[in-house]
Amino acid sequence: MPGMVVFGRRWGIASDDLVFPGSFELFIRVLWWIGTMILYTHHRGHFDCNGRGVLNTYLVGLFVVLGLIILSLWAIVFVSAQGTITNPGRRRSMPALVYVRAILYIPELVWACLGTVWVSEDSKGCDLATVGSVIAAVIASWIILLFTAVGVVIVFDPLGSPRRQPAPMEPLGVRDMQTTNQFFSIARSMADKVWECRLRLMCCCLPQDESNRAVFSSIGKLLSGFFSDTDLVPSDIAAGLALLHQDQDKKEQSRDPDTIVVHSPSSPIEEDLEAELEKAAHWMLFAAAAYGWPLYVYSNPLTGPCKLSGDCCGSRTDEFDSVGGDNGGCHFSSVLLTTGLQYRDFIHVSFHNQIYEIPFFVALDHKREAVLVAVRGTLSLKDVLTDLSAECEDMPIEGVSGACFAHKGICQAATYVYKKLINDGILNQAFAVAPEYNLVVTGHSLGAGTAALLAVLLRSSYPTLQCYSFSPPGGLMSQALSDYSKDFVVSIVLGKDLVPRLSIPNMEDLKRKILKIVSNCNKPKYLILLQGLWYELFGGSPDDAPTEMDNRREQQLSEPLLGEESLVIRHSSSYQSVGSDDSPVHKPAQLFLPGRVLHITEDGPSRRSCFSQVRYSAEWSDQMSFRSILISPQMLTDHMPDVVLGALNSLATERPFSICPSSFNNSQQHNI
Repeated sequence: MPGMVVFGRRWGIASDDLVFPGSFELFIRVLWWIGTMILYTHHRGHFDCNGRGVLNTYLVGLFVVLGLIILSLWAIVFVSAQGTITNPGRRRSMPALVYVRAILYIPELVWACLGTVWVSEDSKGCDLATVGSVIAAVIASWIILLFTAVGVVIVFDPLGSPRRQPAPMEPLGVRDMQTTNQFFSIARSMADKVWECRLRLMCCCLPQDESNRAVFSSIGKLLSGFFSDTDLVPSDIAAGLALLHQDQDKKEQSRDPDTIVVHSPSSPIEEDLEAELEKAAHWMLFAAAAYGWPLYVYSNPLTGPCKLSGDCCGSRTDEFDSVGGDNGGCHFSSVLLTTGLQYRDFIHVSFHNQIYEIPFFVALDHKREAVLVAVRGTLSLKDVLTDLSAECEDMPIEGVSGACFAHKGICQAATYVYKKLINDGILNQAFAVAPEYNLVVTGHSLGAGTAALLAVLLRSSYPTLQCYSFSPPGGLMSQALSDYSKDFVVSIVLGKDLVPRLSIPNMEDLKRKILKIVSNCNKPKYLILLQGLWYELFGGSPDDAPTEMDNRREQQLSEPLLGEESLVIRHSSSYQSVGSDDSPVHKPAQLFLPGRVLHITEDGPSRRSCFSQVRYSAEWSDQMSFRSILISPQMLTDHMPDVVLGALNSLATERPFSICPSSFNNSQQHNI
C-alpha cells in the first residue's frame, strides 16, 4: 500500500501498518483503564488528603480519556486489518481515525500535566498506594507521549510531498513533457540530497572531508535511484519477502530431484574436485584470519579471550612491517593463533582502514610453498561504504577483449592494495626470500572481490598466480573480465549466500518480484506477516496464498494490475507488467562473479537446529545459477566466514559440521 497521506503529506507508513502497534497500545490502555476503575471504585469518597478535589478530577478525567482512546484504538486496529496491501478501499476512513487519535493526545497531555502537579504539590497525606498508582499513571502517560513523538520522527518521510504526479501512461504535449521532466529532475535532486544527508548522519563519526562527501554523494544517488520508482513502505517489503520466501520454497520442493547439474565449460567434470576443496579449505583459513580478533573471539568464545589476553600486549611487531590500526597487537596475535604461522613468516601486515583502503597481510606459507596475500572482508563502517559504491568503473586490462569494467568501490580497493604491493616493493621482498614460491591471493566477502580484481591486475606480472575468492560479491566484474579470470580464479559460494547474488540487476529483479507478489496476494498484510514469522521460526508447509489474479483471463496477464500500478510512482527500467518474468527491457550494466564457481550445498533438509550436524556436497556451477536472490534465513548465515570455513573443513575431512559458534578451533585448523 502506498504511504498514508495525513496532515497534508505522505508518511513512511501505510494504512494497514497500524494493526500491531495499535493492538499493543490497546492492550496497555485496557489494563490501564481497568486499574484506574478499580482504584477509583475502591477509594471513591475516601480521598482524605490534601488536593483530594484535584485527585478526584484527575481520576475521573483519566477514566474518560482512556475510554475514548480505547475506542479510537479499537477502530484503528479494526479498520487497519481490512482489505489487502494494494486494495485499501475498506480502509478509506483511516485518515479520519488518525486525526481523532491525534486530537485525543491533547487531553492526555493536559491530564499528564495535571497528574504531575498533583504528585509534586498536593499528594501529602494521601494513601501511599494511591500516590504510587497516580505516579505510575503519570509516568505511563509521559512514556507513551514520548514514544509517539519518536514514532512520528521515524515514519516521517522527507520526500513525502502529496503533490500529484502526472499519470505515467496519459499522452502529454511538448510543454507538459517539459514540465514533467523538470518536476522529476527536481524530485530526483531532492531525493539524492535526502539520501546523502541520511548517509552523513549514519556516518557522522567519519571525517566529513571532500573525498568522503564525494562517496556519500555517489552512494546517495545510487540509493535514491533504486527506491525512486516505487511507493512501497518498509512493511510492504517485509510482507513481500515473506511471501517470496514461501513461494521459492514451494517451487524448490516441487522441483525434479533428478535435474542435471550444469557444469562450467572451463571446469571439466573429471577435474580433481577433492584436491581443489582441500586447497580451498587451506586458503579459507587465511581469509578468515584476516578479520583479526573479532572473528577469532566469536569463533572461540570460551578460549579465545584467554589466549589473546596474554599475547595482545606482547606481539613482537618489530619482526614484520606493520601499518596502523592494531592497538595492542590483538589483531596480529589472532592471525598467528588462527594460521599457526611464525612471526618471521610475515612480510607485511596492514590494518590501515579507510574508504577504498582495506587491511591485508602478506605471508610465506611454507606448507603450500606460496607467497600469500590475504585481504580482509567487511568489518567496519568504512568497508560498508566501499561495498555500497556499486557504480561501474572502467578497468582496462591488456590482452582482454570486450568491455572491461568492475564494481567501483572494490576496484578502488584492489588498486590500493596493488599499489602497496608493487610500489612499496612488498612482493619483491617476499620473492627475494622465497623465489621459488607461487603467488596466491585470497579473501572473503569484500576481501574476496578485492582479491579477485587484484589477481586480474597482477596476472600479467605473475603468470602462475592463483586466487581463491570466498563468498565474493555477485556484481563484481564484466563478462569479459569474468571469462579472463577463469584460468586463475576460483570462487567458492556456500548455499543460499546473499552476497554472491547481490548486484544491481538482481536487486531490481527482486524489487520487481516483490511488487508482483504483494500486488497479487489477497490476504491482509498483518496476516501475511504473522504467517511469515511462524514459517521462519517453526517451518511447516509454504503458504499457498490465493491471489487476485485467479479470475483474470489469460489475455489480461500482459497488463499490470491496478494494485501494482498503485505501487509505481513512474515507470523505470526495473518495472514490467505482472505477467512478465523476463529481465527488464533497459538492463543496467551486468556484473558477474569472478572465475570458476564452486558451489557448496547442504545435504538433507534445509531447516536444522543450532546443534545439528550438517553434511555438505560440492559441484562446479555456472554464473546463471546466481542470477536471482534466494530468500531464506540461511542467506545471511551462509555468508559468515566461520560457517564457510567449517563447510570446507567438513568436505575436506568428510566429517559433519556443527553450525554453532566455536565451529572451528585451532586443532582443526592446523590439521588442514
